[in-house]
Amino acid sequence: MTAATHSPLFPQVPDSADAVLEGLDPEQREVATALRGPVCVLAGAGTGKTRAITHRIAYGVRAGILQPSSVLAVTFTNRAAGEMRGRLRQLGAQGVQARTFHSAALRQLQYFWPKAIGGLLPRLVDRKIQLVADAAAACRVRLDRGELRDVTAEIEWSKVTQTVPADYAPAAVKAGRDIPRDPAEIAQLYSAYEDVKRQRGVIDFEDVLLLTVAVLQDRADIAEQVRAQYQHFVVDEYQDVSPLQQRLLELWLGERDDLCVVGDASQTIYSFTGATPDHLLDFRTRHPGATVVKLVRDYRSTPQVVHLANGLLSQASGRAADHRLELVSQRDPGPEPGYTEYPDEPAEAEGAARRIRDLLDAGVPAAEIAVLFRTNAQSETYEQALADLGIPYQLRGAERFFDRPEVRKAGVALRGAARFGGNDTLLEDAVDLPSQVRAVLSGEGWTPQPPAGSGAVRERWESLAALVGLAQDFAAAQPGASLADLVAELDERANAQHAPTVQGVTLASLHSAKGLEWDVVFLVGVAEGMMPITYARTDEQIEEERRLLYVGVTRARERLHVSWALSRSPGGRPSRRPSRFLDGLRPGSGAAVGRAAGGGAGGVERGFTGAAAGAPLVRRRTQRTPARCRVCGRTLTDAGEMKLMRCEDCPSDMDEGLYERLRDWRAVQARRAGQPAFCVFTDKTLMAIAETVPEEEGELARIPGVGVRKFHRYGADVLAICAGHDVGGDDEEG
Repeated sequence: MTAATHSPLFPQVPDSADAVLEGLDPEQREVATALRGPVCVLAGAGTGKTRAITHRIAYGVRAGILQPSSVLAVTFTNRAAGEMRGRLRQLGAQGVQARTFHSAALRQLQYFWPKAIGGLLPRLVDRKIQLVADAAAACRVRLDRGELRDVTAEIEWSKVTQTVPADYAPAAVKAGRDIPRDPAEIAQLYSAYEDVKRQRGVIDFEDVLLLTVAVLQDRADIAEQVRAQYQHFVVDEYQDVSPLQQRLLELWLGERDDLCVVGDASQTIYSFTGATPDHLLDFRTRHPGATVVKLVRDYRSTPQVVHLANGLLSQASGRAADHRLELVSQRDPGPEPGYTEYPDEPAEAEGAARRIRDLLDAGVPAAEIAVLFRTNAQSETYEQALADLGIPYQLRGAERFFDRPEVRKAGVALRGAARFGGNDTLLEDAVDLPSQVRAVLSGEGWTPQPPAGSGAVRERWESLAALVGLAQDFAAAQPGASLADLVAELDERANAQHAPTVQGVTLASLHSAKGLEWDVVFLVGVAEGMMPITYARTDEQIEEERRLLYVGVTRARERLHVSWALSRSPGGRPSRRPSRFLDGLRPGSGAAVGRAAGGGAGGVERGFTGAAAGAPLVRRRTQRTPARCRVCGRTLTDAGEMKLMRCEDCPSDMDEGLYERLRDWRAVQARRAGQPAFCVFTDKTLMAIAETVPEEEGELARIPGVGVRKFHRYGADVLAICAGHDVGGDDEEG
């Protein structure tokens, strides 16, 4: 065995099932050892959910409780599924299927189609936009590229919510969909699209799920064959499940309940695609016998970043907020988040670029820095600011600004107007450069007011609006500049940003940043109108915007910079204000008005089952690996011994003096609160503290019996006592 085998790239496979559990915190261990019946894992950002569920599968396989071929783990992206498969291999659990919903369904559909329907499965189309265009042509409806994308998105939403064309209009109104065209017209296009597919004998990605559901519903023999293959299911990112995916999952399960779901309602940011956290939040209702484990120990971010994330959610409302998790950082303290106000957007971009330059000069790798914004149209300003300072960058989840179809087309129109503008009637009333640009781009879809909706039409408008704004800034900086001068400036910018792609600072929208993390994060444009976005009007839409900002905050490991601009362009009226989401959290904005944690503290809630309605509830048995004594290795069954993690009669290395000081302090706290002493901490917990003698917050938080609530209330005192400090032992109240 070479040395490389033990490197981080080639980690050593655990030599036993128990070894798989090593290094897990108490809640992660609960996840890993709860292998029977329904299990719901509520996992906050950075709490190691993937680690918990992969170790759960690996422990079950290595212990002989789960057969690898009987386990199906599903998630939402090929990247996440690949990461899961890689981790399972490293843990010695080969043979487990880890796939996306679509991949798993397509595999089953291809296998069973000849038996269920006969013949070959119809061809799967990668992109449906051309089919939508053909359907529009059949209906004699003209759609530009942006409208095609929006109609396509509405068709996809309809199918994942199991809405047929005839029901689209009322369903869209009920769901509060922001759509730029008449709902009845979209319903007509949806119906025509389905006709075009049938005529050509093709299916789309949503059909893969719909057809699999249909086969499993109609053919009991096939459903039983699938259920015989897979007896144990794990679903990651369960807050993003659509009604159609939930239906497929129910058909896979049948009457069984060996299901583990993992999610966080506070990270629900894709409701516009049909995702809903209701399945996660209703899990205990559907499965009264479920074990619920809450992961709140945040291993990603510093206490300062976590404090801001918790503060954001403390002001939230709605159902998801009622189940929010209060994160507890396990990292050493870091710098406080920075808040910067700029006079205008270019100044904000330049300020961020200068800070990034300083970080790079100080040795921070470019790949560990990200700039996150609300809309893709914001990227151009930051692309230019970074390019001006020679900072390499990569754009994630979107085309570079000057590569976007609407921007390229607008460039062609502006170039033509610059050459032949004297004969262009569009420019007759244009008195200056900005008005010339507005006149030209009005023919490309720009309007003084943004269009309704939040889809591709809106995104295209934002790109054109960015060009209009750029023209205004250029004219202000160079009075007397012509349209030809602006075209030359645009060409220069485009050429500068067409350099070969290199690993650099990440530019990304908040939506595309989910699932990623960096040492340093710049959250830019955090102003009213952008965060929350202008078209977010209902309470539900506003709360989703808050969750989107929460996702952005929790991408940062160590440093977080939050900024906003008072106006769009230099010299503009400073009418903007910082996002309402920062009220009470940023310095100088008053005190935060929060609410008590709903889902709050971490831990485990055991499931209950009843024989019938109204029957006495009995605690459901859950199978779990017993804890072992850290001294002799014997299995522990007594709750007190499990809290100490050693047998009562095994040698103790407890600091007797510390134990007595803790008892004296506890007595004072109990008298002040008017409670019995054990309500502060039990004797066993005090003994565990005196044996461990924690020096930092993370060590104290990991001791059984020190929950999140008690940690926040008493943690500072306990750590001070452990450090030998006097925290005041009298019974006086100040």
